[in-house]
Parts: sequence; structure tokens; C-alpha cells
Amino acid sequence: MKKFSEFKIGDTFFSICSISDKELDEYLKFSRVRNAFLENKQKGERQLIAGRAILSRMEGEFTRLSQIYGNHIIFVGTDGDSKWENRTTRFVNPLYTDQVLKLKFTVSHKEDIDDEFGKIVIDYEGTTQEGEIIVISKNNIYRIKKEPPR
Repeated sequence: MKKFSEFKIGDTFFSICSISDKELDEYLKFSRVRNAFLENKQKGERQLIAGRAILSRMEGEFTRLSQIYGNHIIFVGTDGDSKWENRTTRFVNPLYTDQVLKLKFTVSHKEDIDDEFGKIVIDYEGTTQEGEIIVISKNNIYRIKKEPPR
């Protein structure tokens, strides 16, 4: 695990994941999302994955990275990107259940908050195995304890 002082702007971390039909169903039950398009799955077909489910998995994968896990870190929000009319996330192409999602996490900003905590800003990018961009999400803000627990 990296300490806050060890993170540098431009640091990049990687992970790979997929979301199964069962995981998507569990997400939809938990989130209570009601969307006829997402509920009308034909037997044997891959299911289209809701964007929020993709972002949830991406954040989960971020918190499991060896460089992150063990830190006291919490997601505190997003700041819009001025080049995107203050939006933070773009879904460029669809993702379906059991499709591999290659994740890239990049530290885009870092600053002190106080003596105990700092802030790191992470940009996410998810692509297929073939390199097709699925999602780009900028300015995901995390508060991180400067000295992680021992």
C-alpha cells in the first residue's frame, strides 16, 4: 500500500474485471433501479450493464488495488470537467455481462487537506480487451488518511 506522500500526479494503476448476470441482478436489486430495458433480458443473451453498475465496479476495483487497499480512503464526490460542460463521466460504448473490462486509474490531482488527511483525484478509464473505450470518468475525489493504520 502506498502512503499519501508516495502518490504522484500521473501515477497509473491497472485492473481487469467483468460483471456477471448474477452480479448485475444483485446490483439492480440493491440499487432498486427500475428500467424496463434492463429488466427485459432474453434467456441466453448477454445483458446490457447499467452505467452506474459499471462505475460501482470500477470504484470497487480501485479500492482493491494493492497500492490502495489498507488505507483509510473514502470517495467524497466528483468535480465536473470544464472541457465536458462540467460533466464527469462519458459512456462511449455499451458493456455487456461477462465482457472483460480493462481498467486504468490515473492520479490527476493531489493536495493536502489538513495534518491528518489528503485528497487524491483519480481519473478512470475502462476499455474492452480489444481496446474499445467503454467509459471515461474524470475527477473522482477521495479523502485519504496521510498515515495509514499499521
